[in-house]
Amino acid sequence: MANGTINAWSVCKGLAGQILRTRTERRRLMSQLLMLALGMMAAGLWWLDHWLMANVWRFFLWWAACAGASSLTMLFAIYDCVAVIREERNARQSNSDPH
Repeated sequence: MANGTINAWSVCKGLAGQILRTRTERRRLMSQLLMLALGMMAAGLWWLDHWLMANVWRFFLWWAACAGASSLTMLFAIYDCVAVIREERNARQSNSDPH
């Protein structure tokens, strides 16, 4: 970015920073990821079970993607917990600061 060009990495980094900065955006993203993971699990168990059982790799990749979506949801939840603790600690310190 020294020469004034914008690359994809800086755009993604800025977007992720903005999403993770506010509590409502984090929780909206977490709920969307949770719905995606639950939808994938439901589809894999009830509607796509015969299609998934037809091929071992298809089965493995589907459930690996499901595990990835679930893991990403859990990581966002842990990040949200840490961020809320940090926000509350900063709020308490600013209220007790005599300056």
